[in-house]
Amino acid sequence: MNLPLSADLIAERNARDAEALADEYDSLGRKLARRGIAIDAVKDRIARFSVAVPTWGAGRGGTRFARFPLPGEPTSIHEKLEDCAVIQQLCRITPRVSPHFPWDTVSDYAALREEAASLGLGFDAVNSNCFQDQPGQAQTYATGSLSSTVEATRRQAVEHTIACIEIGQKLGSRDLTVWVGDGTNFPGQQDFARSLDRYLEAAGEVYAALPHGWRMLLEHKLFEPAFYSTVISDWGTSILAAQELGPKAKCLVDLGHHAQGVNIEQIVARLHRFGKLGGFHFNDSKYGDDDLDSGSINPHQLFLVFNELVEAELNPRTDKGDGFDPAYMIDQSHNVTDPIESMLSSAEAIAQCLAKALLVDREALHAAQEGNDTMMAFQALRGAYTVDVSPILAMARSEAGGAIDVLGTYRASKWRERKAQERKASGPGAGIV
Repeated sequence: MNLPLSADLIAERNARDAEALADEYDSLGRKLARRGIAIDAVKDRIARFSVAVPTWGAGRGGTRFARFPLPGEPTSIHEKLEDCAVIQQLCRITPRVSPHFPWDTVSDYAALREEAASLGLGFDAVNSNCFQDQPGQAQTYATGSLSSTVEATRRQAVEHTIACIEIGQKLGSRDLTVWVGDGTNFPGQQDFARSLDRYLEAAGEVYAALPHGWRMLLEHKLFEPAFYSTVISDWGTSILAAQELGPKAKCLVDLGHHAQGVNIEQIVARLHRFGKLGGFHFNDSKYGDDDLDSGSINPHQLFLVFNELVEAELNPRTDKGDGFDPAYMIDQSHNVTDPIESMLSSAEAIAQCLAKALLVDREALHAAQEGNDTMMAFQALRGAYTVDVSPILAMARSEAGGAIDVLGTYRASKWRERKAQERKASGPGAGIV
């Protein structure tokens, strides 16, 4: 493999931290053993966990007003893959990259797949872009895409999305994520029922093109850019659309795509109950679809989501013809941080919440629930949430060849400073106002 960081650097820094980590891991292991939990079993489960990173997340995002580029940020899919490989080399739980087209278009996808493999990466879900007009594009998406009133526009969106499937086959993907910004900004602008009918008809053509073993992940979003109504606006509309399309269609939950106060962990349980839980885009939110770093605002909510995911994994809905295999991806906009640092931090926060959820005493929780013992049911969750699981994660990383101190090792590598000297500068962008 052509790994981007020096293995010697990682090994040297790990050697410095290994003794302290062993002491912390053993101490936590004794504490958990008194609760009947084998720390090595939790560590091994964390070692098997993975979450994809998006190619677009490797660069700086932008606000409504401006984009502030970072020296050394990637400007091509090849440079994006390099940065994603840095993340994986350090944290060891991000082995797949989710590409977006036409942003990541190349002439030779077999070569791109080989290039990714040489960096220790594979490809995750492919993403279509039916929310931006591209140079030379025949039809505008100003009227929507899959639900547009203009038949030629719907045809363009269908053909582009099917082309993404074909690219995904060359890259080794097996999932297609479909998010459209279709909707309205004024009352009366469109007929709600007919716009959904058009979406379902067009999405049905895409669904029919899915290869064997593929899934179509439907992503909903409450608002933006459609601020009055959105065609696929919530999990209810998403699951109805998925049920209409067929068993290969699943629902994807972006943690920022909900109204404030929505109980996302309950949505997880509902989607799993009906065999339609397809995956997650992890981020965090303060006001709306902020795409902030995962766990930066409400880590307890992320823990509660993983509590339901662990319940779902322990109780797969085989009666729905489905096991438990959600697609996980970090989906964030890094406006003021180094994107590599943000995704390293987010991967850690996500894995921490999974580890905490694995510590929940399920027997005690279920007994308290069935006995209507509210306080003890809550304490079963709280007792797991308050445990510092960082030694488990660090040990899993170290044993897999990753860094004990991911951020410290990344900064010691001076990757960003070196890339700032090698890569061409990225443009600032003007924002959207």
